[in-house]
Amino acid sequence: MIILGIDPGYAIVGYGVIEKNDRTGKCSVIDYGAIETDKDEAFPTRLAIIQDGMKELIEKFKPDAVAVEELFFNTNITTGIAVAEARGVIVCTAVQECGRLFEYTPIQVKQAITGTGRADKKQMQYMTKMLLGLAKDPKPDDAADALAIALTHAQTNNDLKNNSMF
Repeated sequence: MIILGIDPGYAIVGYGVIEKNDRTGKCSVIDYGAIETDKDEAFPTRLAIIQDGMKELIEKFKPDAVAVEELFFNTNITTGIAVAEARGVIVCTAVQECGRLFEYTPIQVKQAITGTGRADKKQMQYMTKMLLGLAKDPKPDDAADALAIALTHAQTNNDLKNNSMF
């Protein structure tokens, strides 16, 4: 099973692609990185770049599922709105291009990866690296987060075939 994990944003959208061996349950990294948009571009153009990047990822890796982190709003509502708009593009593109979308809260991701919903960034990176057998922390941080989101799906969703959106 191939899982595409997405950490939403509008400047940087982290992605992580993993494969879960259905027989052993072991996960391995296929690829990770980021879709980046230029701050000097108009916001609608940035959204189009994100959409195109998502389509390319789904076409290239043909995931069985796309796992996306739900938004957690901090104090800056203006940034939150822009991230929410970008997340809408990500979610819509995932449904249209893959058909199987799963969403996880930040607490669910932390719980699945570290065993506690209160893990900090350093704990998350360490456990993601260990669970995937990586020699070093994945960079950028958004890609590390996306790998953790993909791992969360691999560890918590056992009935992928019956969860098609269509």
